[in-house]
Amino acid sequence: MTKILLVEDTEDIRDFLARRLRRRGFEVELAQDGEAGVKAARDRCPEIILLDMSMPVKDGWTAAREMRADPATASIPIIALTAHALAGDQEKSLAAGCNDYHPKPVELPRLLEQIETLLVRRGRAKS
Repeated sequence: MTKILLVEDTEDIRDFLARRLRRRGFEVELAQDGEAGVKAARDRCPEIILLDMSMPVKDGWTAAREMRADPATASIPIIALTAHALAGDQEKSLAAGCNDYHPKPVELPRLLEQIETLLVRRGRAKS
């Protein structure tokens, strides 16, 4: 089963996404802020990370840079999730180390395609 780490501070979004991803056969680990997300990525070895960019304690841009700098998490694909769909935000997310970008509100079919694409690129389709 493919393990996804969902790093999201908004409880409603976290619950919504976790339930829907689990229904589609993913194992979902949760973290509520960027600092907890960095630690969870290191400790739980997910195959993909969904990372909110605007969070308390440590924002997603900082968390992504820290994950990329750590050999234990450097190769894990990251999809940035953000309500900040302003010009330049996608580039900022990619520059921080994210592999892809998904604006909120989340469009689940599109997000699932992005997850599958990154898993295939990594040599691991969902199982």
